[in-house]
Amino acid sequence: MILESARSGTTKTKMMYQAYLSYTQVNKYLKYLQQNDLLAYDEGKQVYRPTEKGFRFLKISYELSEMTLFTNPKNYDI
Repeated sequence: MILESARSGTTKTKMMYQAYLSYTQVNKYLKYLQQNDLLAYDEGKQVYRPTEKGFRFLKISYELSEMTLFTNPKNYDI
C-alpha cells in the first residue's frame, strides 16, 4: 500500500493515512523500502516515489494478485 500510494509522488503523511499506518510504522517501512531500493525520496519536491525496482515490484504484485483471483481450487489436488 505504501508503494501504491507513492506512485505519483506523495508525502510521508499522505502515505501514512492511505496505508493506515502510525508514524512509527511508516518510518520503519520507509527505511526498509529505501534500503532495498524500492522507494526514493525527492528532496527538491519533498515527496517519496517508487524507484524502477519499486514499480517492477508493484507490477509483479498485481499480476500475482490477478492470478490468485482467477484460480479455481478444484483444478488442484490438495
